Amino acid sequence: MVLTTEVPTRDQLVQRASELVPLLRGHAAWNEDNRRVHEESIQALADAGVFKMRVPVRYGGYESDTRTLIDVATELGRADGSTSWVASVYWIPTWMASMFPEPVLDEVFSTPDVRICGTLSPTGMAAKVDGGVIVNGKWGFISGALHAHYQVIVAIQIGGEGEPMPVAIVVPMSDLTIVDDWHTSGLKGTGSVTTIAQDLFIPDARVLPLPLVLQGQAASPAVQGRPIYSSPLLPVASASSVGTLIGLAKAAKDTFLERLPGRKITYTGYDSQAEAPLTHLQVAEAVNKIDQAEFHAHRLSGLVDSKGAQGAEWTIEERARARGDMGAVVKLAKEAVDIFASASGGSSIYSIVPIQRIARDTHAANLHALMHPNTNAELYGRILCGLEPNTLYI
Repeated sequence: MVLTTEVPTRDQLVQRASELVPLLRGHAAWNEDNRRVHEESIQALADAGVFKMRVPVRYGGYESDTRTLIDVATELGRADGSTSWVASVYWIPTWMASMFPEPVLDEVFSTPDVRICGTLSPTGMAAKVDGGVIVNGKWGFISGALHAHYQVIVAIQIGGEGEPMPVAIVVPMSDLTIVDDWHTSGLKGTGSVTTIAQDLFIPDARVLPLPLVLQGQAASPAVQGRPIYSSPLLPVASASSVGTLIGLAKAAKDTFLERLPGRKITYTGYDSQAEAPLTHLQVAEAVNKIDQAEFHAHRLSGLVDSKGAQGAEWTIEERARARGDMGAVVKLAKEAVDIFASASGGSSIYSIVPIQRIARDTHAANLHALMHPNTNAELYGRILCGLEPNTLYI
């Protein structure tokens, strides 16, 4: 059955996200304490259509472009980094699931407001058998697993014809064991637990060679040639991720300025922190860094969206620049947050003051393997120097 739906505009989706800020912000402390996103927040995101943004239109989705993802995630990040992170993470495996054959799409997208988590780490093995594979493995850092319906796992397929190769597999969450091991310093509310598969049979239809997914080679006519599914995975994932960091940086600005009136600089002659030239320099520098981060984010989305609309081939330099832009956003956002945090005074170490949670969430995102500024800058520089990439993730 082909579903139809009215697709909201970018402005409408951003407005919906903006209207959720008070609710999501109100649950931010609960998310930290309970190491997962509050059910009311999940339902609010579903009602706003956030989980439909990477679902094919054929299945009632919106097929939103990456500029829309960035702008929506920015609003969500202003409210709570963990909630925005989980929403952003769902967008990426949902796109990956869209690469599979049509029977898999029919199954997966029959779930209303389907939520799909996943990872690119090949930490499982898939042994070929008649009609499918037997999977055993363990995957960590699975953000949003506690609220997900499916997970896209990556494993190394062995047996059968040919050499061992990495494959992507769509698995119902009910077939996986969840290990609640998410005890961290940042992004605590993401519930990024570990999942385990033990002697799990997966039919062939739900197994795809990972290189096909990385290159954005969709198997179903339902998505072939559609703009948002016509770019390689890594640029798509890069653009899907950065809005949360911009939102966190803007949240740091908001919470700093909200606390500024009436604050003084202790043990100085400044009865008002707002009157100190140092404060003026700090605020201006931090806001400039946020502006720079937005430039890189929007340049990245502009590249992904224009390439997808044209169905154009990607050069290696363009792929590396996508990773470089993502790293630049992450780096600049952290620098902006650090400025606001360092200017927030000793009272900001209390857990009820949002800036310390914002700082920890931002630092955690900076450590993510695919988002780390140094890793991305090195890859971009390597390509600019005329060398071949030293990773499949480009």
